[in-house]
Amino acid sequence: MSTVVRVPEELSAREPAEQRGPGGERDDVRLLASHGTRVTHHTFRELPRLLRAGDLLVVNTSPTLAAAVDGRIGRAPVVVHFSTRGDDGRWAVEPREPDGRGTTRARAGVRAGTEVRLTGGVRLVLEEPVGGRGERLWWARVAGGPVPGLLREHGRPIRYSYTARDQPLSAYQTLFSLPTADGSGSAEMPSAGRPFTARVVAELVRRGVGFARVVLHTGVSSAEAHEPPYPEWFAVPEASARSINAAAAGAGRVIAVGTTAVRAVESAAGPDGVVRAREGWTDLVVTPERGVRVVDGLLTGLHEPEASHLLMLRAVAGRAAVERAYEEALRGRYLWHEFGDVHLLLREESAR
Repeated sequence: MSTVVRVPEELSAREPAEQRGPGGERDDVRLLASHGTRVTHHTFRELPRLLRAGDLLVVNTSPTLAAAVDGRIGRAPVVVHFSTRGDDGRWAVEPREPDGRGTTRARAGVRAGTEVRLTGGVRLVLEEPVGGRGERLWWARVAGGPVPGLLREHGRPIRYSYTARDQPLSAYQTLFSLPTADGSGSAEMPSAGRPFTARVVAELVRRGVGFARVVLHTGVSSAEAHEPPYPEWFAVPEASARSINAAAAGAGRVIAVGTTAVRAVESAAGPDGVVRAREGWTDLVVTPERGVRVVDGLLTGLHEPEASHLLMLRAVAGRAAVERAYEEALRGRYLWHEFGDVHLLLREESAR
């Protein structure tokens, strides 16, 4: 999928920016900007001067859940990652096993009918693989209590092995996160929104940049296999659809904050490029072959070379632009993953 070499381990962001030194804040990350194949280097606080009046930032308001819960299969300890609640009340879950370092690894040999006993007296039974894609994610029937309550009382944020330590749930909420009435949210943080602070937003608004809210509840990704995304629940409200269409029809650019926002907006766009208020499940995978109908730019983190997200980046900016940017990111020692640096990709003006 990419000619980008594997990312050196030391370029993984092991902790949030605000913990890397005295007086640190969330916007103390670097910003790599791509205008086609032209690359420039900035701090995130410079984002307002890289945009212009009339541009519209589309942000995902989905809150991050404390989606990892300890349990047992028989006598064996497991950690269950809760991914997505289905319309039939079942949950898509991933049973994993502790790796002895405070994180987890894939668990082999999981079968239909397996019962998992969780902390808090909740039990779940694995019924069938999600999407028929093997044995990583399972639809599970839950008994013994509501899952949102279980996660609030006994859950913790999903953590991967490149991070230094457990973090509080607050470290995984973005400035745009909004609580939901039914306790739903994202299994993993919509991390492109994390560096935004009140001062950055205030400066963007002062310069005439607008914001539109969408929702896409992200499921769990796999640290072992970079799979295409599973179906996820999204919503584009009427007011946001109007704002997006107005920006697209004028001189402004529609810039998605995160790949989740791209998936939501493009799922609500018709073949005519008009965005309509919609909510429900989306199985859209944005690829260069499919292209994008609405989005002119993308603010996102830096993704592993095997990640399926890179196909979306190429759909927005083109292969040459993405590969040039990643060469510069490696050369410039940018930091990867959810606590890392960010990348602004803008399409060539003629490509709209």
